[in-house]
Amino acid sequence: MNRKTFLRGACALAVGLLAGLPAAHAATDDGWVLIANGPLKGVDAEMLKRIYTGRVVELDGQALRPVNLVPGTPLRRRFLAGALQQDDEDYIAYWTVRRYIGKGAPPRELRSTAEVIDYVQRTPGAIGYIEPADLKPGMVVLLRR
Repeated sequence: MNRKTFLRGACALAVGLLAGLPAAHAATDDGWVLIANGPLKGVDAEMLKRIYTGRVVELDGQALRPVNLVPGTPLRRRFLAGALQQDDEDYIAYWTVRRYIGKGAPPRELRSTAEVIDYVQRTPGAIGYIEPADLKPGMVVLLRR
């Protein structure tokens, strides 16, 4: 079996399996805040998409370490819809294929915004999204939506 045939089959299988999952809930207007460990220049909406899809892994000589919340969380759904125009199922399928063809691994997944804040504050190059209400003085904000 050649690689192209395998990828078609893998994608069809992923779509078939994901079709049985419950539909994502509609995004709310609560928004999200993207925080970072130190200032990172040039992070706009387009760069954010490139970071979370693995197309940019370094910025200003700093290795980037983006983090996500676990699949199914309302904030993750809002972030994916607002920042990447994707839902959980599409994002997981995207990374399934990308990982298989050797183009990297998806961002690390954490269980809560408290874990995201802790990870970002301790890890050079880390970026993550949090609830606007969880923003504290001294945090480096890259984007707000």
